[in-house]
Amino acid sequence: MRSLALIAFATLALAGCKKDAAPADPNTLTVAATAVPHAEILEAVKPGLAKDGLKLDIRVFNDYVQPNVQVAEGRIAVSYFETESYLAEFNKARGTNLVTIAGVHVEPLGGYSKKWKTLKDVPDGATIAIPNDASTSGRALILLRKAGLIKLKPGAGMTASPRDIADNPHKYVFKQLEGATLPRVIDQVDLALINTNYALEAKLRPGQDALVIEGKDSPYVNFVVGPESARDDPRVVKLVAALRSPETKAFIEQRYKGAVIPAF
Repeated sequence: MRSLALIAFATLALAGCKKDAAPADPNTLTVAATAVPHAEILEAVKPGLAKDGLKLDIRVFNDYVQPNVQVAEGRIAVSYFETESYLAEFNKARGTNLVTIAGVHVEPLGGYSKKWKTLKDVPDGATIAIPNDASTSGRALILLRKAGLIKLKPGAGMTASPRDIADNPHKYVFKQLEGATLPRVIDQVDLALINTNYALEAKLRPGQDALVIEGKDSPYVNFVVGPESARDDPRVVKLVAALRSPETKAFIEQRYKGAVIPAF
């Protein structure tokens, strides 16, 4: 009886909280983003949106999971940090139904080293660190395959893992780590495949410091993401227009000098 009473009380309390919750502000839009470059780009469009009557509330995260979790739970309206392939893996793993709304930019994935000056210097048996999420792990391995360092099994695609390596002639040892930690272990491994957002946060210069890097033809566009209903949300429509404007394109090109590439 005591347990049932407590459950009933908790249910009533939750119901009361829901009833008393303030409605969403139609003039404010919450956006989840990683710090660099996403939050910086959002800060760049924030003043213009304010003039247009929309306040941008930017929530900065240092991982790739919580932003989508909070968007899926309705605590944040949309996110801006991820590729379509990452979103597909997230939806599959979490049972969510988030969708891509608009592509904004490409962040070329690069390989960095504190021990070696060129890719040819990386020795046999070297330890190579790659991201541990499926989409970025595959992206890293595809980049190494294009550089001629490994071969992948037929059919290994954008979610390839070290198990899909068909030929490893240099006997590299692969370590899969959480993407945000890779800049911190760069001096402990021979080569680290790092997302540009984390590379920039670590003061690495992708154009100059990367031993190998994706080209401008990279298919890994970073999208604004949200529930299906967000596509028609007037606040999101305004945000997308601002992110894909000529002014934002110029900002990205001038600020990041090729480390981030407009995709529009």
